[in-house]
Amino acid sequence: MADLESLKAEAKKANAKATQAKMDLHDLSEELPTNWERILEVARVAHDAHAALMAARQALTQAQAQSA
Repeated sequence: MADLESLKAEAKKANAKATQAKMDLHDLSEELPTNWERILEVARVAHDAHAALMAARQALTQAQAQSA
């Protein structure tokens, strides 16, 4: 079982990546129709980053519940 501090660090890193991916998607949307070809690529990165964030948060929540 990973310790809580490493899970917190992982969640923080995942949050930063998800936030950046969200901003990239937002920036792309403002530039449309320029670079419309990148929609799927940028959306996939954002989707994957947010999926990783949700998984990290869930792992942290479970670890915190087990240590309580």
